[in-house]
Amino acid sequence: MSSPFTPASLEAIDQASLFHPVSSIADQQQNGPYIIDSAQGVQVTDHKGRTLIDMGAGLWCVNVGYGRAELADAAADAMRRLSYQHLFGGAASEPAIRLADRLLTLFRDTVSQDMARVFFGTSGSDANDTAFKLVRYYHNLIGKPAKKKIISRQGAYHGVSYASGSLTGISSYHQMFDQPVADVLHTSCPHHYRFAHDGESEADFSARMIAEVAALIEREGPETIGAFIAEPVMGTGGVLLPPAGYFEGLQKLLAQHDILLIVDEVITGFGRTGHWFGSGKYGLKPDIVSLAKGVTSAYFPLSATIISNRLWQALAQASPKTGTFMHGFTYSGHPVGCAVALANLDILEQEQLVARANQQGDLLLERLRARLGGHPFVGDIRGSGLMVGVELIADRATRRAFAPQAAPHRIVAREATEQGVLARALPYLPVNSFSPPLIIGEAELEEAVERYVTALERVTPQLKALAG
Repeated sequence: MSSPFTPASLEAIDQASLFHPVSSIADQQQNGPYIIDSAQGVQVTDHKGRTLIDMGAGLWCVNVGYGRAELADAAADAMRRLSYQHLFGGAASEPAIRLADRLLTLFRDTVSQDMARVFFGTSGSDANDTAFKLVRYYHNLIGKPAKKKIISRQGAYHGVSYASGSLTGISSYHQMFDQPVADVLHTSCPHHYRFAHDGESEADFSARMIAEVAALIEREGPETIGAFIAEPVMGTGGVLLPPAGYFEGLQKLLAQHDILLIVDEVITGFGRTGHWFGSGKYGLKPDIVSLAKGVTSAYFPLSATIISNRLWQALAQASPKTGTFMHGFTYSGHPVGCAVALANLDILEQEQLVARANQQGDLLLERLRARLGGHPFVGDIRGSGLMVGVELIADRATRRAFAPQAAPHRIVAREATEQGVLARALPYLPVNSFSPPLIIGEAELEEAVERYVTALERVTPQLKALAG
């Protein structure tokens, strides 16, 4: 396949050398990469000099916006002082210690006092891998070695490593990788708009979802189920909000069977939902929490796994007998990343960006619903803070879906890019997501909506043909 680019061009070098994650090799080899050169605030500038409003904040992660000098300065200062320090063998650095204490305090103040320690990694995937291993470690320690299975949900996204990718409930991530691994189970996706029966209320739908989980636990044997993992809002699955009564019923069921709750806050943490953490917004009481993305606003790769007193006491009491806890990463608690995270938290607090996400999220929902609420191919517009999804549908009246191969949301996203706005096409349902930096202003938000509406209008004839 020949490249349309000159041999010395950056695009051609990319095609000859770079293996892109979560990308079509055929598409990249035929069309080349989409190169971003610079960014500031909520806007990015591509290799052709076009400026676009980034309504995705990268991958849900640039919470404080691009180009923050405070974070660049924090990184530079940290590099000059201590460019690297591991945490193995009890070693530590001040930034790692300060950040662990601050995260614990923040989570205790906004969600639950019952959290005990912070374990650092570098990505959401490894945070969920750590959670996966801790479920096994904990139950081995307390003499319940059969209690290892973890229940996840269809449509969930928890990462792409071998364990976290297995927890992910989107089949396209499993193809050709021999996933999911054994001991990972998936229950139905709790998305009322798409999967409810005709006339089924949210409360009745939630009850049916919980009954399905209960039946799964009974079928597998509660003595074999170690944990349930859930995102407060299912991001990559389609910005799926929990239906009424869902988490209340789920947590009651898990408590009855002594099943741990892992809450994946990789996307929802640090203000994205209009609360510091989605757990606080939806009344969750986790045993394990996974954090990443917004902890540094993606200025440095950093993740955190927070564990409850229940887990910590078991680990600490067994330590004299079990010896060293043999899990960790070269870059766990990297002093530069921790320094960036501390500066990032300062910005979130000082600029009141959590409250701003709530306010601007309401405005974004209002504008999208006002402009697109009657569009023939827009089925549902929903959101939680600055985490909003537009779900496309072939027939509004019957909620008939587009054929899977139609991918209408990808058609809209491509045209939106041409119109100067980045809106992601998600992999599970035909949804375009909007999760801009929390600093977005009203004028930028209005302009982004106008550009998206223009894009949708321009491709409406194409969608009509696909709808049949």
